[in-house]
Amino acid sequence: MKIFNIAHDDVIRGICGLAETDYKYTLEKIYPLINKLEEQRKILDSKFYKRLERDILAGCLMPPLTLAFVSKENNVNSLEELSNYINENISHGFILDGIQRLTTLERASQKEGFNGNKEIFFNIIIADNKDKLLYRMITLNNGQKGMTPRHQIEILTKELFDFEQLAITVQTEKEKFENPVKNSFSLGDIAKGYMAFLTNNVNNENSKIIEEKMDEILVGRILDNDISNNQIEFYDVIAFVARHSQSLYCLTWLQTANNFIGFSVGFNNSFQLLNMLDSNQLEIEFQKFEAAFKILNLSKINLGKFRRELSKEFIQNLAKYRELNIEELAEVFFELTITE
Repeated sequence: MKIFNIAHDDVIRGICGLAETDYKYTLEKIYPLINKLEEQRKILDSKFYKRLERDILAGCLMPPLTLAFVSKENNVNSLEELSNYINENISHGFILDGIQRLTTLERASQKEGFNGNKEIFFNIIIADNKDKLLYRMITLNNGQKGMTPRHQIEILTKELFDFEQLAITVQTEKEKFENPVKNSFSLGDIAKGYMAFLTNNVNNENSKIIEEKMDEILVGRILDNDISNNQIEFYDVIAFVARHSQSLYCLTWLQTANNFIGFSVGFNNSFQLLNMLDSNQLEIEFQKFEAAFKILNLSKINLGKFRRELSKEFIQNLAKYRELNIEELAEVFFELTITE
C-alpha cells in the first residue's frame, strides 16, 4: 500500500493519510478485516450496491474507504514512518467506513471481467485510544440507516476491548443463554456504560422518542462531549471494575446495569480518588449508597432513572459524599429526586 501524505487530526489528536493500492491487495489484506466484527452490520442487498457491482466491473473508481488503527505509542512523524506502520500492521486495522463497498467489491471479483489491478484509495486514521476511534466512526457513519450509533458501540465494545486479559468475563445475550458463566457481565450492559461514557449522559434510552430521532440525539451528545479532553478512556473504567471483581459485593453492584451506567459517567471526575481505594473501602461506599437509596420512597420514584442519576452523582462527587453518613446522603438523594 502506497501512502501519499501525512496530516494531523486535531479533534481526535491522531495521524491521517491518503493511501493507494489495487483491488487485488484490498481483497487479500483488507477485505478479511470485516470478519473481525462478528456482529457486523447486515449486508445490504440494495439497488445501489448492485449498481456499484456493475460499475466496478465496468472500471469505476470507487470512493475512498477509511481504514483505522489504534496505537498507544504513536511515533509516526514522517511519511516514511506512516508507510512502514500501515504496511506492517495492516492486519490490525479496522474498517471505519466502506464495509458495504468492500463486500460489493468481493462479489464483483467473482464475476467475469473483474480487473484486480484497478486502483483504490483509502483514508488512513491512527488514534491513540479506542474512544477516539469510535468517535470518528460514528461521525463517518452518521445518517447511514444500516448502522445506528448504539449498534456501532455494541459491536466495537466487543471487538476493541480485550476482556480476556482482564479478570472479568463478558458474554453476549446469546452466549449467556447457551452457556452462562457465573458472575459474567452482559456485553449489552457494558455497551450501555460505554454509550453513557461517550455522551456524558445516563439517559440514552427513551421509548417515547422514535428510534431514528433518538439516534440523532445520541450522535449530537457524542459530538458535543469533547472526549479529546478526557483524562481517562473507557478502558480505564473496565480495568477498574476488573481490579475489584474479587469483591463479590463490588462485582454485584457494578453488574447492576443502572449502577454501571452511572458509574461510567461519574468515574471521569473521581478516578484519582477511586484508584486510591482498596476493594474493602469501595465496598463500604457502595453499601452506603444502597442504604441511602433504600431510605427513599421507592414506590414514588422511577427506580431505573434515579438509580442511574444518583449513582452518577454519588461517584462523580465521591470526595464530598464520603464525608456524609447514610442519613445525610439520603437527604441529598431526597432533594435530587423531588418531582412536581
